[in-house]
Amino acid sequence: MGSGCLKVTKYFLFLFNLLFLILGAVILGFGIWILADKTSFIAVLQMSSPSLKIGAYILIGVGALTMLMGFLGCLGAVNEIRCLLGLYFTCLMIILITQVAAGLVIYFQKETLKEELSHIVRNLIEKYNPLNDDERNLQDAWDYVQTQIACCGWTGAKDWENNEILINQSMTAYPCSCSNSSKDFQVDTGFCNLDVPINGTATYADWPVHQQGCMDGVEQWLKDNLGVILGVCTGVAVIELLGMILSISLCKNIHSEDYTKVPKS
Repeated sequence: MGSGCLKVTKYFLFLFNLLFLILGAVILGFGIWILADKTSFIAVLQMSSPSLKIGAYILIGVGALTMLMGFLGCLGAVNEIRCLLGLYFTCLMIILITQVAAGLVIYFQKETLKEELSHIVRNLIEKYNPLNDDERNLQDAWDYVQTQIACCGWTGAKDWENNEILINQSMTAYPCSCSNSSKDFQVDTGFCNLDVPINGTATYADWPVHQQGCMDGVEQWLKDNLGVILGVCTGVAVIELLGMILSISLCKNIHSEDYTKVPKS
């Protein structure tokens, strides 16, 4: 490889590693957001299932590792240090294999994950109590989900018929966050009373609420954004593969180690 090609490869690799620094910062920030978020569907999952919290810590670890790897790759590329380039290639290959393995696990375990999520949400709905301050953050998060997605319950409004408070009130109230009535838009938590209960009792069919369950809403959101999700995943994989190719190419064409190039503190 000529000196000109070597320089082009070196600076292209530096650019890729700069992108990795940014990618690592994004992953790190996403992991921190999962732990800190208290007002969205992520909060419902996090407070009900410890696996998401573990996943958040893993994201933070991967983000920090990616940033470190990007820094080492930049240093190795600019200063032509073979050991750092080799270390960068190895770490990149491990991360790529891990990402593919994680994707396969999620794909083949999607039904199990759906069942676990269904159990979490149904349990939340059954025990929903606006006066319970201990579960306030979790309940507010679910109200936020129903309001934003314009849905009610997990599979439908009928799920709320299992709520203990609504059973005691003979279904003459309904969750305000499910409402499809304009007069309830200012109230998105707790329960709202029916205007004219029939014979003092009612069913979910009498409620002025959205008929779509949140499961269908989440699935529809995933379908609508599937192209974006696949595009991001493919883009990340392509960047990683190019980084691996450039690093091994540059590593092979550096003929001798010159540790005098390592910046001195």
